[in-house]
Order: sequence, then C-alpha cells, then structure tokens
Amino acid sequence: MQTLEVFAEIGCPFAYVGLRRFASRRTEAGLHEPVLRVRAWPLEFVNGEPLDAEFVAEEIEQLRSQIAPDLFRGFDAATFPGTSLPAMALAAAANSKDPLVGEAVSFEIRDRLFEQGQDVTDPAVLAAIATEYGVEFDPTDTGGVVADYEEGVSRGVEGSPHYFTGGNSFFCPALVLERIDGKLAIRTDTAGFDMFIENCLHP
Repeated sequence: MQTLEVFAEIGCPFAYVGLRRFASRRTEAGLHEPVLRVRAWPLEFVNGEPLDAEFVAEEIEQLRSQIAPDLFRGFDAATFPGTSLPAMALAAAANSKDPLVGEAVSFEIRDRLFEQGQDVTDPAVLAAIATEYGVEFDPTDTGGVVADYEEGVSRGVEGSPHYFTGGNSFFCPALVLERIDGKLAIRTDTAGFDMFIENCLHP
C-alpha cells in the first residue's frame, strides 16, 4: 500500500484544510492511494506551550471568510484542547495498527474537533473513537508522539503540515499565509498545490 507521510499538529487549522483538500483531490482522481500517514508534530513541543484557543479561533475566522466557508462549522474555542498529546497518542496507535485505520482516525479526531466542537482531550471522546476503529491505546503513553517529533526534527520539518513524498517534501502546499498591516491574509496556492498533487498522485 502506498502511503504519504505528513507531519501535522491536530489543532492546526491550516493542516486540517490541507488534509481535507488532498483527500478531495485523491477522490476526484478516482484513487484510494496514497494513504495519508499523519504523524505527530506537536506544536506545544515546538513552541514550548500549547496552542492558544483564541488565536486558533482568529485563524479559523480568517480561513472561513477567505477560502474555506464550508469548514469549521462546529468549532468551539471553549472546547479547544489544552494539549493535543492524548489525541496524537491515539493517532500514533492507529497508525501502528494499519495505514487505513491511521488515516481514518486522524480525520475522525479533526472532524470532532473542528466540525463537531468536541473536546479531544476528553477520555470519553478518545475512547469512543478508539472503540469505533478497534484501536488499543493508552492516552498517557506519548512514546509514539515523541518518536514522531524527534524524527520530524531530524528530517527538517518546517511546521504543520509538512509532507514527504519520494525524494521531495512540501511545507503547507495548499495555502499561502501573509501578514498585511498586521492582519492575516490567506490565499490558495493553486500552482503549488497542483504540483504537490501531481507529485503525490502521478509520480
């Protein structure tokens, strides 16, 4: 089975947009592969602190108003997780079980966070996902998360999301982010994303 590695933070809205767009383009092409292997890139390790819910809410507001009005419909800053590590531990366990399960769980976690407004640090939420996909995991066991992070550092991950395909790598290929007069401006990188998709789906 062909897989595509991507290092991403679960709470990163830009990664969520990119993952959804990749999956859509793969479906449009009538393909089922490559399967996404979404590996942990915990920004609380990178930044030394968890993501700020209000800051993420501002990013989401700009994403919805500028390029993705169909996403983030159920997002609730009040339930945004104070840490992404337990959810990443579940995703890492799912990846170890099977690539298809790993991809499905990675999307399920993000759907519950960004579309359903659920707290993905809630043990009941994580247990429900684990049961649905037949994954055994310990939310306190972050060994897989740390291993992903350390490998990402060694491979030069620039941020979330960063894809590795064959001999190439692509950092956030779906979007161009700029600050103009202090405000976040977002646009779709059509040419860059098309090149990325061509590299992934038609190597």
